[in-house]
Amino acid sequence: MTLFLHSVESALLPEQQRMLRAARQRDDVFEGRTILLAEDDVRNIFALSRVIEPLGATLEIARNGREALEALARRSDIDLVDGRDVPEMDGLTAMMEIRKQAEHVRLPIIVLTAKAVPSDRQKCLEAGADDYISKPIDVDKLVSLCRVWSRQ
Repeated sequence: MTLFLHSVESALLPEQQRMLRAARQRDDVFEGRTILLAEDDVRNIFALSRVIEPLGATLEIARNGREALEALARRSDIDLVDGRDVPEMDGLTAMMEIRKQAEHVRLPIIVLTAKAVPSDRQKCLEAGADDYISKPIDVDKLVSLCRVWSRQ
């Protein structure tokens, strides 16, 4: 059966083959979701977008905590927030501000941070984070956490 399907697929036009590969990468949990990524490092933004967007989600980028709050005020379709180490308004302050807003009390927040110490994890959870992952990011773990919290 696999050989038959492969021969059928190989006979398709290159664009059709690309669309089929893309469709296989999609994930129902991510499909149509919007994830707010609060991150100031363009390398991390690029790397995470290459992982998340092919699964079917859209990334909204905020370069600092203030932009993250502005994005939440501007868009009602954000399903998940990722981030922590951002300038201007740090992630802890931004999380506390998000949690003060009644419409965002249950919005899942996953912290992505370079501070891999137990006390920082506790601070983040107390500020309103639902989960925590330290950098360098384990992509499989991040995708798994997004799946878990997106269902909430």
